[in-house]
Amino acid sequence: MDEVRIIEIKESVFADNNREADRVRQELKKDKTFLMNLMSSPGSGKTTTLVQTINRLKDELRIGVMEADIDSDVDARTIAQTGVKSIQLHTGGMCHLDAGMTEQGLKELDTADVDLAILENVGNLVCPAEFDTGAVKNVMILSVPEGHDKPLKYPLIFTVCDALIINKTDVLPYFDFDMDKVYEYAHMRNPKLEIFPISAKTGEGIDAWCDWLKKQVSEWIG
Repeated sequence: MDEVRIIEIKESVFADNNREADRVRQELKKDKTFLMNLMSSPGSGKTTTLVQTINRLKDELRIGVMEADIDSDVDARTIAQTGVKSIQLHTGGMCHLDAGMTEQGLKELDTADVDLAILENVGNLVCPAEFDTGAVKNVMILSVPEGHDKPLKYPLIFTVCDALIINKTDVLPYFDFDMDKVYEYAHMRNPKLEIFPISAKTGEGIDAWCDWLKKQVSEWIG
């Protein structure tokens, strides 16, 4: 019997995507545009957190937002009300964005007059973490109702992120959420992970988060 040839498709897909992601970053550096990839599970408060962030930074930075979703334009309309550029990316049923999709979105957004481009990825703790979008920094949101054990259950997303926002701290009294444990578990996955407890509803903690983000943008665009 002839020897069966085995093709590692997944490895090839990731390798091709990683090369494209590096090229996207090179273009962003040349254009002096900082791209942040924001990931989380559905219902964590991504869009509300973005609105708070945009309202604090839009007078200092030129901001554009790409809202990725399987369908609908609800989030893009919400972001557009802040006065910044906003476009909706439909993934056609896919649970993530890759570098090629992100590049297409950046072209549609037109980053010529954008200092900070934000990609709100599809709500999912697994698939989006597997694909490098070409972002300069990856950020994720974990909300209090989701529980403090998520770094143990979904290790990759905590590993690939540069910052973790812990949202909905205003409901801490009503949930069995251990802040010390989530810090411990998250730093087990990524000792360098920056962590920002916030309430997107009340605004608590938003300033510290925005100060960190401004610093990252400033260092990238020079």
